[in-house]
Amino acid sequence: MTTEELRLNVEKALEEIRPFLQNDGGDITLLSIENNEVKVQLEGACTSCSVNQMTLKSGVEMTIKKYAPQIERVINVG
Repeated sequence: MTTEELRLNVEKALEEIRPFLQNDGGDITLLSIENNEVKVQLEGACTSCSVNQMTLKSGVEMTIKKYAPQIERVINVG
């Protein structure tokens, strides 16, 4: 998979997650993909949400891995 294909797959995953985050007044932005790590930025209500780490691991990371199995970690750069 090329870097561009990987980026597109990660973006597809984020598009699937985004409506749920926006429902709660938040959003997510892809910052970078390096060494099988995805760096994202949770925004809006997501930055102060007490369950954002759980959301990141169980929701965001799981969905990204579904589209791009080679991704090992998703990190929120807040």
